[in-house]
Formats: sequence, structure tokens, C-alpha cells
Amino acid sequence: MNFQIPFLPDRAAKPRQKGLTMMMDKGLCLQEAENFVASSSDFCDLVKFGFGTAVICKDLKPKIKLYKSTGLIPYFGGTLFEAFIVRGMFKEYQKLIDTYKLDMVEVSDGSMELDHDEKLKYIEILSKQVTVLSEVGSKQSGIVIPMEKWISMMRSELKAGAWKVIAEARESGTIGIYNSDGSANTALIDDIVEEVGGDNVLWEAPNKNQQVWFIKLLGADVNLGNIAYNEVVPLETLRLGLRGDTFFDYLPENLKERKQK
Repeated sequence: MNFQIPFLPDRAAKPRQKGLTMMMDKGLCLQEAENFVASSSDFCDLVKFGFGTAVICKDLKPKIKLYKSTGLIPYFGGTLFEAFIVRGMFKEYQKLIDTYKLDMVEVSDGSMELDHDEKLKYIEILSKQVTVLSEVGSKQSGIVIPMEKWISMMRSELKAGAWKVIAEARESGTIGIYNSDGSANTALIDDIVEEVGGDNVLWEAPNKNQQVWFIKLLGADVNLGNIAYNEVVPLETLRLGLRGDTFFDYLPENLKERKQK
């Protein structure tokens, strides 16, 4: 903080188990990554190389080294994991993780069909090598997963060794835990919070209205992901009540009386 101001919510300190912000790197050049680290690394925890960008983006090793040097945890997106699995190359994927000295992986089945027991086995094996994030939900529109199945899969993946489960939304924020118009599937999310626990879930929330919705539902220390590199600082102001959408959320009642009508 450059200066102090009262009535801001406490934020968990880094390295933290909750209140996580995951930025999606969709192909930043090294200089852009350096600029991001300079401006935003204090407010970010995880960096995902989105989908399969790790295959083609430039300066991958220097970017990984840069992110790790500032306490960020970089990892490959789940689509890359699936690209290896669909080709029968799990051992090669494990070697790739070691080659790039990564400490985290994402296991998903959003693009391909994968027997859930097989997915659990991958989580179990990888969790002995690195920290695992597992993603639940399909990337395909029109595929509806019953609420009880969401709960069951999340619970079993945590039990298999996942550190957090990711609630799928894609980078568009119009699928999975959201409706096609981007609004939250409140019944599903309420069930997940009650049955799985909000702190165990990393909620993909690429759009500001979704970020606001989750902060109001679960507080400043909600785990949020798929955040654009230039939206990490704005998100932190939302968490702290320093932006109009959450401006009055943490103020005492006598100050809330000044709320505009």
C-alpha cells in the first residue's frame, strides 16, 4: 500500500491458500511479462499459460523463470494436458513438466472424453510429482452436467490429490458455471459452495461482473481465475472496496448512510 486508508478488508498474505488470483497468459511477450510482474505480481498468485499456447509462445523458459523469481506459480493450461493424453503421451507430459521445472499442473477433460476414473488416476500420479489443479466442466456448449455430478467429481478429485478444483467457464465466461449470457448459475454455485467449500474451488471469472458477483457472495478472499493480465490490479481494487461496484461493502453502517440513492 502506498498509504493507509481505514475499513479495507484483510487479505490473506502470500503465499496463500485462499484469495487466489490466477492470470491467464495467452501469449505475452517477455517484455509484456516483465511489465506485468512489475505492476501486478504482488496481487497475483498463479499464471496459467492458456490452452496450448506453451507450444508456440516465444521465450517460454525465460517467462517461467521470471514468474517464479517473483513468487508467482506458472503452469500449463489443461488443454495442453489433454493434447498429450489424447495422443497417449502421459509419460512425455511428465517429462515436460520436469524439463520446464514446473511446480504445478492442471488436469482437465473439458475438450476430450476421459473416463473419470482415469482422470482420478492422473491426478493421483501427478500429485506425487507436483501440485495439481483439476478442472471440472466441459468446454463444449450444450453439454449439461447435472449438479450432483459436479459435486461428486469435485469431491473425488480433491480426494485423489488435487489442491484446488477449477470450476470451468472458459475465457469467454459463458459456459460451465455460467449461463450463455454470462450470468452466474446460482443454483449450481450455491450447491458447490455448500457441498465442496468455496475455498477449495478456483472460480473462473474472466468478466468484471462475474468477479463482482463472487466477491459479494464469498468475500474479498474468494479464489478467482482466468483474469486478463491488465485486469489483475483492477480486480484487487474490487476485492478491497476501492471500486464503485464494491465501494460500500466493507464500510461501517454509519458511513453506508452516505450511499447515493
